[in-house]
Amino acid sequence: MNDSTVRILDHRTPEEREREFLPGMGRPWLLPLYDAFTRFSRVRPLHDRAAALADIAPGESVLDLGCGTANLSLAVLRAQPAARVTGLDPDAAALRIAARKAARRRVPLTLVQGFADRLPVDDGSLDHVVSALALHHVPDEARVRFAHEAFRALRPGGRVTIVDFGSADGSGGEHGHEHEHGRGHGRGARRGPGSTGAYGRVRGHGRGHAAVADNPHTARNLEGGLLRLLADAGFADAREVAHVEHRYGPITFVQATRR
Repeated sequence: MNDSTVRILDHRTPEEREREFLPGMGRPWLLPLYDAFTRFSRVRPLHDRAAALADIAPGESVLDLGCGTANLSLAVLRAQPAARVTGLDPDAAALRIAARKAARRRVPLTLVQGFADRLPVDDGSLDHVVSALALHHVPDEARVRFAHEAFRALRPGGRVTIVDFGSADGSGGEHGHEHEHGRGHGRGARRGPGSTGAYGRVRGHGRGHAAVADNPHTARNLEGGLLRLLADAGFADAREVAHVEHRYGPITFVQATRR
């Protein structure tokens, strides 16, 4: 039986306590609506898809970057109940919601308040880094630092799996392009309720590729932006493994392995 302990730790430095971030839904008072919004928007299945593609084995350690209200973390634990999952997010209010959800489900989860560019783990201590709809909100310099931090934190053979708005640079992907209702790939892939964290809204997004391209936050992920980010950090095999045309724009699933 799993130890259902849920912990919230504070990894911030004194300087980081004054650091700004974009809260879920863009305004702190809207955060309680975030999970309902993701269900209405059919975002949650993307996160079950990401958990399946990560293909996590029993006992492996996982860091969920930008975990928000822990929906991706919970998707990972549904797919692999014996995983050891830590969620990282700067938003204390989102982490409190995450803790309550994990406690209700009686699953073990460690939650850490902190930032993407300073991961709260030792060198080579992780088997997986996962992230969903978070990196498009991280500033440029912090995104670069995150990629290097992920490389540092993963053991040799460890893998990063990211789902976010974006696209590969014209090549499609290992599994090609699909509609948002397409079937998942990878061991244990299945349809069903997904999850998403409180990563903040996409300002001004609407439908399709043009809206993503017009948004300075999401445009960085187009034409292989996430692939370049990981390759520049030292990952040798950054690749798009799936692509979904979601109602809010193109969604890319990328993976890379630390050699």
